[in-house]
Amino acid sequence: MTAVTEETTTTGERPGGLQAAERTAFETIRHGLRLSPEFRVGLAGTVCLAVLATLGKVIVPIAVQQVIDRGLGGGVPDVPFIRNATALCAVAVLLTALCGYLMNVRLYRSTESGLATLRGKGFRHVHDLSVLTQNTERRGALVSRVTSDVDQISTFMQWGGLLVIVSLGQLIVATVLMAVYSWQLTLLVWVCFLPLVIALPRFQRLVARAYIRVRERTGDVLAGVSESVVGSAVIRAYGSEDRTSARIGAAVDEQRKAQTRAQQIIGFTFPITELVAAVAVAGVVVAGVALGVSGSITPGRLIAFLFLITLFISPLQTATEVLNEAQNAIAGWRRILGVLDTPADVADPENGATLPRGPISVEFENVGFAYPGGAPVLHDVAVEIGPRTRLAIVGETGSGKTTFAKLLTRLMDPTSGRVLVDGVDLRNVRFSSLRERIVMVPQDGFLFDSSLADNIRFGRPSATLDDVRLAVTELGLSDWVEGLPAGLDTQVGQRGESLSAGERQLVALARAYLADPDLLLLDEATSAVDPATEVRLARALDGVTRGRTAVSIAHRLSTAQAADEVLVFEHGRIVQRGPHAVLVEEPGVYADLYASWTSATHSS
Repeated sequence: MTAVTEETTTTGERPGGLQAAERTAFETIRHGLRLSPEFRVGLAGTVCLAVLATLGKVIVPIAVQQVIDRGLGGGVPDVPFIRNATALCAVAVLLTALCGYLMNVRLYRSTESGLATLRGKGFRHVHDLSVLTQNTERRGALVSRVTSDVDQISTFMQWGGLLVIVSLGQLIVATVLMAVYSWQLTLLVWVCFLPLVIALPRFQRLVARAYIRVRERTGDVLAGVSESVVGSAVIRAYGSEDRTSARIGAAVDEQRKAQTRAQQIIGFTFPITELVAAVAVAGVVVAGVALGVSGSITPGRLIAFLFLITLFISPLQTATEVLNEAQNAIAGWRRILGVLDTPADVADPENGATLPRGPISVEFENVGFAYPGGAPVLHDVAVEIGPRTRLAIVGETGSGKTTFAKLLTRLMDPTSGRVLVDGVDLRNVRFSSLRERIVMVPQDGFLFDSSLADNIRFGRPSATLDDVRLAVTELGLSDWVEGLPAGLDTQVGQRGESLSAGERQLVALARAYLADPDLLLLDEATSAVDPATEVRLARALDGVTRGRTAVSIAHRLSTAQAADEVLVFEHGRIVQRGPHAVLVEEPGVYADLYASWTSATHSS
């Protein structure tokens, strides 16, 4: 299992696989393109259009040179020549505009397809990561990696990427044509700009580091805002609005500082480029006049050369903006690649086993588990759970009950030993088969922003509305459903917030029942249900669990009373096992827990 610690780095990012490996900008782009082959679809045609669009930009300087030297150079204006040259120039400009349009359309189409693939892969891989790995990264920061970070790549690929193609071609074409007109003046221009070109790689590294920090701080802002929105009820309940606002404000301020720092670095180059450009133009004017006097260059060529300098300088000036977007995009690309490069330590095995449906048996074979950097939370757990057994897991908070459940459902893998289902190591069972046979009802009863029926049907999408009604009836929940504003069509709201905590658990239980698993694992599934509802659910769950293996992590020991057997955990070990009636009479942990629970129940 990948060792991922809970500590944060000095940059605010979590260490481990989710921190992208150090790559150069070129390596990052090459790796990203390899993961999204759609970027390369039709690239040759797009490049050809870019070349034509670039060549079209030199038509005007050439036309100006020809009109001055040939159309006006003989003393008498050659009107037909000027007219034809102007018409050809107009046609060339229109064709250039058309090529530019087609290039844009093709570029947008390929980049959107590539980015959709990248976003989809990132989203899917986040789900493939184990719960343990996900817990090393704040949820909002994970979301930012597949949303805003990819958006930054989109901005660059559709704007900056276009400018890179056009500007590079424009720079080459302008240089070649300038050399044709005057190699001396071309050399002068390059001498002026050569120091800037040489300094560019070092400057690029500074900008890269600045924009990595910008993307990190942006992730912190999104994580903080997401957490605050989800926890708004708790924030209001404790009157923590000011503290939360201050915390979010601090994150926003850090993001502002990082962005400002990056812009300061970028902004430094623009006046430098302007200064070099002014020196180059002045030098060309002075040197060009001297060459003209000596007869080495014609007036038309000198004027055309000045037009070409504008075409030469323009890519270097826009390089500032391109570099800005490029480094922002590369920083985002590094972050999304950091997700994709993180190995799914709980992976779906290739050619894994598919288990047949039917009564299921489970064996924990000397299982141990420890969170990275922490002490073991399970010690040498060895237990067998027979088919159709109804088992209750009890113990104090932190005794290892929930970890036991996560290992049983393979949300995590043990650090030692094996978990066997029907004699097959869980690590060798296909996820599709495992999720069909084993269903877990977690403590929080998470619901999606949809109707009650859709949430129940989530466990079996092929189920009809009649199947949903039957499940509700068999669980004894018909009266409750009929009391809702729109029955099964009631919208539960985001995260099910229009329902109470107990009602969300009822929906989660109905969802699990409709999924019809061979093993049902209930992780404190009735802990948020009121006593009256608990009694109703206890009767319904008796029917739900009959004929299948059922494991209940019990907070209320009434669940343990109804089980065939009870496992008692203490400090990560199984210290007692047996029926409730036997354990309650024996001195030990279970008897103490039962006495405490009974006392608390009577006093309430």
